[in-house]
Amino acid sequence: MRRRAFIASSLTALASPAIAQPQWPGKPLRLVIPYPPGGPSDVSSRIVMERAAQLLGQGVLFDNKAGASGMIGAEFVKNQPVDHHTFLTTTTAMVCITRHLQPIPFDPDRDIVPVSRMTTSWGAFAVHPSVPANTVAEFVAYAKANPGKLNYGSAGLATITHLFGEMLCLEAGIKMTHVPYRGSAPATNALLAGEIQAQFDQTTLPHIKAGKLRALAILAEVRHPDFPDLPTLQETGYGKEGGDSWFGILAPAGTSPEAVARLDKAIADALRAPDIVQKVHNGGMRVTYLGPADFQARIGAESAMFGSIIKKGGIRLP
Repeated sequence: MRRRAFIASSLTALASPAIAQPQWPGKPLRLVIPYPPGGPSDVSSRIVMERAAQLLGQGVLFDNKAGASGMIGAEFVKNQPVDHHTFLTTTTAMVCITRHLQPIPFDPDRDIVPVSRMTTSWGAFAVHPSVPANTVAEFVAYAKANPGKLNYGSAGLATITHLFGEMLCLEAGIKMTHVPYRGSAPATNALLAGEIQAQFDQTTLPHIKAGKLRALAILAEVRHPDFPDLPTLQETGYGKEGGDSWFGILAPAGTSPEAVARLDKAIADALRAPDIVQKVHNGGMRVTYLGPADFQARIGAESAMFGSIIKKGGIRLP
């Protein structure tokens, strides 16, 4: 009897900590968005995380901390005490590009844990109607016949919209002059005015639809549903390096595996909902969910790829 009582009390003692531990999430989630309100990272985060939090039976506080290409928000999250309820929106640029250009206040390999990739922006390789090219092959041939005479615009030096153009130059063996602008919209306005001849950006899509710009390729792994006859850049034989402008969720290092796993599942479930898929599409994006392991592998691969383009292209910040 004494032996049975001892075993029973021992089992109770072992089980007690698990029973006493509160179920996650025990309070509303907090998502730090390191970019201004209204941009694609903000829009996609709000669409998806609001639904994910509902599925978890909690609310979510959206906290925009913009500045320094996402570094202000990232540093803020890194320096917060780990509470297992604070998360960070991330972009391709924040974890795969900026680290190759300047010192950053966090280590993407040690200070963060990937949770989920959620969405990816559509993009297009567009030219001004005056450019005598209807395909990527024709554009490459024209660029080779006119080295350095074609200008392409971007949202700024070393942005992904710049690196897409540099990637094509390296792969096709052509020379174009890069013209950085303060954002994608000013670059698109310059393309519409004929001040530049090409652009690699999402902001060209409405003008392609309106017939004001000519699209040569979609910058994505799949064709755009609104332009089913337009090939992807990879289908034309270029863009082999890949690269996408995607948006995902990170957790600070030390966040419990349970919190990461449960939030990842809620995000995956949210992204299966038809109304969320439609909202994402209306925001100029597509669902491209990846779980923690695949997302981590994607971050590593694209960081190496963009680092190679930056090195080969001799791209430096002033």
